[in-house]
Amino acid sequence: MKRSNKSTDIVHKNTDSPVIIDGILLEDIRELIESAKSRFAQTANAALVTLYWNIGNRIKTDILGNERAQYGREIVSALSRQLTAEYGKGFSEKNLRHTIRFAEVYPDEQIVSALQRQLSWTHFKEIIYLDDQLKRDFYAEMCRVERWSTRTLHAKIQGMLYERTAISRKPAELARQELDSLRNDDLMTPDLVFRDPYLLDFLGLSDTYSERDLESAILKELERFLLELGTDFSFVARQRRITIDNEDYYLDLLFYHRGMRCLVAIELKLGKFQAADKGQMELYLRWLDKYEKREREEMPLGLILCADASYEHVELLRLEESGMYVAEYLTDLPPRRLLEAKLHEAIRMAREQIAVREGVE
Repeated sequence: MKRSNKSTDIVHKNTDSPVIIDGILLEDIRELIESAKSRFAQTANAALVTLYWNIGNRIKTDILGNERAQYGREIVSALSRQLTAEYGKGFSEKNLRHTIRFAEVYPDEQIVSALQRQLSWTHFKEIIYLDDQLKRDFYAEMCRVERWSTRTLHAKIQGMLYERTAISRKPAELARQELDSLRNDDLMTPDLVFRDPYLLDFLGLSDTYSERDLESAILKELERFLLELGTDFSFVARQRRITIDNEDYYLDLLFYHRGMRCLVAIELKLGKFQAADKGQMELYLRWLDKYEKREREEMPLGLILCADASYEHVELLRLEESGMYVAEYLTDLPPRRLLEAKLHEAIRMAREQIAVREGVE
């Protein structure tokens, strides 16, 4: 924010004479105080996370040295009573068990040290009870890169973001490579960015609506749509006119993704994905590459949002090789159990298709 050069003086009166405080001086000191408070909060958070990891690791080591489960329960309970008496809240039996779980799922202290700059203890408590290491690493790294609040992280987990992201459908070894690249180099790939399906229930659409209704609803709820897309997306244009050979075409939505450093074209389709949709999107991407892509930007990518993704068409056309992705959108959420079953089935089928493709090649 640009600060005005105009000084607003503040007058304080005492028993002798009025004291005039220069407004800019006061503003500068306020900024110093707020900056120091922010740095202190970050330092305190990092210290707390490190403390809890060390406590959990130390207890875990002691409990693992004694194979009796009863011993473990007794030692945690006794420690909690003693530590609470000496240091107050923060050392309840439940919280001590959180610290043990923390040390169990994050045995590498260096990884914890890297994450603690952006993730608080409440972030870690959301992550450590997830049932899969890749899933935990995905949420931790996305939280770090996109700077999610604890509330946003919780919403992403409840919305099954990992299962809706292409990386969950890859073999574990390939998924691990992408997550390691994100951790070590902040390298964001399309498989980490694009989801399927997109949950657009917040648009409040009726049973019958047009593509223009869908587009208008997205723009009306742009902030929530961007949250569903991912925080690195920035809105660029609606109905972007593309003129080729004196013929006008209109791209539904155009965004820019900071992490991938590229334009992302989005086309909205009410029905099933059709093979012809590929040609239309390919034309738009080639035009964007020629006329809109700036120096040092990557090739534009395309996302076709459909009511039905027609996955066999998508597989045969190998759209990702051309920088295109197809995903379904849901304007009405099914029960969580049905959504979960559908996503797990999609993950299973995608991994089988990759295995078959690799076997042929």
